[in-house]
Amino acid sequence: MDTYTVREPLGVVAGICPFNFPAMMPLWMLPVALVTGNTIMLKPSERDPGAAMILAQLCADVGVPRGVVNVVHGANETVDFLTSDPRVKAVSFVGGNTAGKHVYERATQHGKRCQANLGAKNHAVILPDANREHTLNAISGAAFGAAGQRCMALSVAVFVGKAGEWIPDLVERARGLRVDGGMEPGADLGPMISPRALHRAEELIQSAVDAGASLLLDGRGVRVAKYPKGNFLGPTVLDNVTTDMQCYQEEVFGPVLSCVHVATLDEALALVNGNRYGNGASVFTQSGPCARRFQSEVNAGQVGVNVPIPVPLPMFSFTGNKDSFLGDTNFYGRSGVNFYTQLKTITSLWRKEDAEVDGQSAVHMPTLH
Repeated sequence: MDTYTVREPLGVVAGICPFNFPAMMPLWMLPVALVTGNTIMLKPSERDPGAAMILAQLCADVGVPRGVVNVVHGANETVDFLTSDPRVKAVSFVGGNTAGKHVYERATQHGKRCQANLGAKNHAVILPDANREHTLNAISGAAFGAAGQRCMALSVAVFVGKAGEWIPDLVERARGLRVDGGMEPGADLGPMISPRALHRAEELIQSAVDAGASLLLDGRGVRVAKYPKGNFLGPTVLDNVTTDMQCYQEEVFGPVLSCVHVATLDEALALVNGNRYGNGASVFTQSGPCARRFQSEVNAGQVGVNVPIPVPLPMFSFTGNKDSFLGDTNFYGRSGVNFYTQLKTITSLWRKEDAEVDGQSAVHMPTLH
């Protein structure tokens, strides 16, 4: 008796990518899909499709056969095609909640596998014993880099006890960041992706102020002389934010940091775990026991210890959870291989007696003796 399992490609798979990382997001999907034997249809964001075209050309240049890597453009109609066509066996999506839920529901209703990374609200818990300089520099970069337009941006800083006294220094670091065109030398953060995104972020800032938050640094109204029509929003710091505020409950997707105060690590963990999102959470401390407790008890898919953006290396998987992810199998790493393949189990029986035809059929299940 011989039984073994093999992994086989699904066939045609699709990847639907967001605007914010137009090269990295396709590279979450394309290499794993290809190395497991599939062909792929990539739909880049209609806001910046050029990077996907460059990747497709690079694939052609190194000899990937025609038809293996395909780029399709468009918006809703293209998404609906990819999520409903029976030739597409699996769909990968990275983007916002509304679109992601639509993609996941439509794909699964049509019998496809689907993995969907959605919104996030990533927290950093700062304990008073943390390395002050490292912590403040890390928070400033993680909160405001890429203009906050990334699913792993640090959007909530939870200050425990006396760590809250560091906030003025954090504000000064944020104030020193340079807002400019993204390709300009020395730029620390560029513009928002669109006027609509800028307007939404500004509305969320104002809603926090109206609800009683302290606006320590206001990035609204930033003007860059070379780009007078740019969608610029400077680093913004809100203090005394509470969990019932709209700016806390929703993903801002802009360079806006909400500061929350708690008395203990217990309260910090309860706050993080009570948030509906679960992409990532970090703790800053020099205490090994506190770090171990945090990583054990926090309910977030990626955990950083003195690391502000705990995005894993490619040999691991991107493991967001709660409302930050829809699906059963995460992106890249071992999970990615599992997503883009299906199992086939073969059981065969070879016996000497079978070489002699005796005219009798066996009706019992195969067993192992």
